[in-house]
Amino acid sequence: MLKKISVLEAGDLNTVTMKLGCVLTAGAFCFSPAMLWAAQMLLAGCHADWLILQSPIRPIFEGDPLVLRCQAWQDWPLTQVTFYRDGSALGSPGPKKEFSIAVVQKADSGHYHCSATFSSPGPGSPETASPVAITVQELFPAPVLRATPSAVPQEGSPVTLSCQTELPLQRSAARLLFSFYKDSRTVRSRGPSSEFQIPTASEAHSGSYWCEAATEDNQIWKQSPKVEIRVQGPSSSAASPTMKPAPQKPAAPETTSTEPPGPLPPLSTPSSKDKGFSSCLQVPDPHLYHQMGVLLKEMQDLRVLLGHLVMEMRNLSGHLKPETTKGPAKYE
Repeated sequence: MLKKISVLEAGDLNTVTMKLGCVLTAGAFCFSPAMLWAAQMLLAGCHADWLILQSPIRPIFEGDPLVLRCQAWQDWPLTQVTFYRDGSALGSPGPKKEFSIAVVQKADSGHYHCSATFSSPGPGSPETASPVAITVQELFPAPVLRATPSAVPQEGSPVTLSCQTELPLQRSAARLLFSFYKDSRTVRSRGPSSEFQIPTASEAHSGSYWCEAATEDNQIWKQSPKVEIRVQGPSSSAASPTMKPAPQKPAAPETTSTEPPGPLPPLSTPSSKDKGFSSCLQVPDPHLYHQMGVLLKEMQDLRVLLGHLVMEMRNLSGHLKPETTKGPAKYE
């Protein structure tokens, strides 16, 4: 009878299945367990696999739980159940027919299958289920931090930092929380707003900023790349106008004078009107500028001292000159 069934056309399959089912039911008391098992396996082989891996039908996203079940035909008992991903075993063989991941990540994507041994009926031959492709989709991309109107604002102007990302349409009802960071500290803790306001920017607000987007259960969280914020000081366009040097008088001709020279004129100090000292006013190092001022003061004092010394020498020369013109003394 089994041989004739194997050569029937596909259109008669349902009829044969029904008749064979009746025969097996009626002869259940006279057939041995092995013959009954073999007949059932033959009948099942016409329309089903012995072992299948059951997986979710809906799309799977980051953060979802994943449950896979190794199911035998007619829920026959199994032993030595093993689950695989991309050909690698995910654990030792055992009696559990389910494999679960509490929070899936994109790295959990792959081809899964299971293998098991039928404990009864039959001799206990091992079977392997066909592979099932599991693809874990991204719940949301890593956020991008944007500064408006600019990442180089003027001091005193407002700045808005936006942590931008997007949920898929299938999970549009989900809720994300956002937090903002500067350098190594938190500037705003997690909250529903994706924006951080700086009403009046100052140089203290300059630094490296980034943001973080996370699910409410904190199972999935992602950080943005860092953005450098550089607050500019007041504009240098309002600098003071350039001062022109005063016109110089022509030098007077040299004249000889018998009058003793008076005190030497003091050295001129550098000013913004003197082109020769314009570079000194622009010395970036204030300590060097101070040292140059002290040196100029000492040179001025030395020049005054030399003037007094010249005057003293001339006075001394005037006192000694009459004594040298007298004749030799006469002795009686």
